Amino acid sequence: MRDSAQFSMGKALVYLVTGGCGFIGEHIVELLCKQDYVSEVRVFDSVAGEEVKKFATATTCVTVMKGDIRDYDLLLSAMRGVHVVIHTAAIVDYTDTVPFREMKAVNVAGTENVLTACCTLSVPYVVYTSSIAAVGPNTRQEPMLRGTEDTKYSGEVELPYGKTKAMAEKLVLEANGKEVQNNGGKLATCIICPNTVYGEKHLVLKNLHTSAKAKGGVLNYLEPEDTERNCTYVGNVAWMHVLAARNLQLKPDILAGQVYYSYDDTPTRKGFLVRYQLLSGMDPSIRLGSRIPYWKLWLQIYFYRIIRILLYPFWKPQPFLNLPLLNTVTTTFFYETDKAFRHFGYTPLYSWGESKRRTTEWLKAATKNSRSHQPHRKET
Repeated sequence: MRDSAQFSMGKALVYLVTGGCGFIGEHIVELLCKQDYVSEVRVFDSVAGEEVKKFATATTCVTVMKGDIRDYDLLLSAMRGVHVVIHTAAIVDYTDTVPFREMKAVNVAGTENVLTACCTLSVPYVVYTSSIAAVGPNTRQEPMLRGTEDTKYSGEVELPYGKTKAMAEKLVLEANGKEVQNNGGKLATCIICPNTVYGEKHLVLKNLHTSAKAKGGVLNYLEPEDTERNCTYVGNVAWMHVLAARNLQLKPDILAGQVYYSYDDTPTRKGFLVRYQLLSGMDPSIRLGSRIPYWKLWLQIYFYRIIRILLYPFWKPQPFLNLPLLNTVTTTFFYETDKAFRHFGYTPLYSWGESKRRTTEWLKAATKNSRSHQPHRKET
């Protein structure tokens, strides 16, 4: 762990991480607990689990509070005495499992609650976890290649999830510079936008392994071979949040009101190759298959829609790939940036080798546990 003494401001800080039991949030909590300027990390999560308490150290305690960010009074109670908020809580849904109004209520209205509570309680610093899905692809499937945070990209966002994150981003940026009560200070906000994130507890990887094993170890993929997309290890995404939150306090004139795209040294821009390297590194029997044609998936999606309409409400099939998600996966959306390094000295905390090792070790343990919990079938 890097020396954090350079950040010392002469007092122990209390951080609140909303969604701190989630995929990215848990890694943020782990890294915050290793910083000597943090005395307490409060975790506010609707599915609050005690597991994150294992990250507590001799100098940093972890307090877990169960709550929904739509409950303003409960959120207000959790935020009393907090110095910094890292807001990661959100409904992440790509398969139309969650109604749009519910996702909007959490991702947009919940974010508004966080910002209002910060102004009310004079909590001056907010780092918001957004997504590149808030930028695009758009409904015309226009690609972005070698873009940066300053690249102009317009049009209606394709994914419903991305639409809610774009609305929340707008709230966060508009809140920057607002006066907070009591001390006459101003709110400073910034935004971190990950693209495709992988790492420990990424259940999509675990499910892909199960699917590949069911097909004889063959890992097929959806995206064309020339499609490019950023893939970033979750530990590096979390590290960018930790550095941004600290430097938002030290250099608000630079970071406040800014958006940062996450990045690291993951070696390929092709998502299916990253998945293959991770899965084959864990299980050498996994073989890279072939691309599933777009037209075949398009037909399956519309067939699924018809079946769901005809059989509803008697049968509710499992969520399936939908057209917005298919179009997103098959559209190049790749950026090259060093803005986080230039503004607050970010460099990846974990190399590609270490990221791969940590991910494959978790996958091995996760698949082993899944097999051990499967019921034994009687031979007949």
